[in-house]
Amino acid sequence: METLLKINDLSISYQTKKSEITAVKNLSFNVNKGDFIAIIGRSGCGKTSILSVIAGLLPYGGEVTLLGKKITSPSQGVGYMLQKDELFPWLTIEQNALLPLKITKTKCKKKAEYGYELLTKYGLYEFRKSYPSQLSGGMRQRAALIRTLSFKPELLLLDEPFSALDYQTRLAVCNDVYDIIKKEGKTAILVTHDLSEAISMADKIVVLTKRPAKVRSINEIDLDKNLSPLKRREQPEFSLWFEKLWEELNA
Repeated sequence: METLLKINDLSISYQTKKSEITAVKNLSFNVNKGDFIAIIGRSGCGKTSILSVIAGLLPYGGEVTLLGKKITSPSQGVGYMLQKDELFPWLTIEQNALLPLKITKTKCKKKAEYGYELLTKYGLYEFRKSYPSQLSGGMRQRAALIRTLSFKPELLLLDEPFSALDYQTRLAVCNDVYDIIKKEGKTAILVTHDLSEAISMADKIVVLTKRPAKVRSINEIDLDKNLSPLKRREQPEFSLWFEKLWEELNA
């Protein structure tokens, strides 16, 4: 299995008016191509900061490399999906989906065709001329993921992408997002506070200690990868994983 991302002895610190706070210290783990990894830990332990480092948005200590190249700034190899869909309300779904190509000045017929292909494949092509306010929360989140995928990043970062949705919609969108990521063969890292969400979606779960965070454990989730997240929740092993990880989080 080819290693896509390597994190070695990562440290992240913040300056306040009175002192320096170390959020992450000596954290290490690798991500292989095709992995779907979830990162869980107590509030304030630096989960989102880790994603920001991988996205090239934060200074850090240690070494973080993507396909062997050290991450020092944002790159087209990483796509970042935030807690809210963050679609521009004055742009149509089509314009939002193709926006990264325009911003990075890489828009060409072939790449635009891929964007339209994604809109068609995942049920949004007929709504391409609609504005975000005209779509449901689940459809907007699908559009946000398509926008993230449109420039074909190697790695997807998902920062609590379902937290703004109501519970029923959240379950449905988890299925949609998981399906899209698997069908497109993408590698993904999910940060979430929802333990059930992590177990139902991830192949591996990285459990962090309290701040300054480091890796407490890495768990290979043995649920059937061919099942949807909703179906995974129905498996007898699901409750066993929940209990195990709950104990680790509260150790």
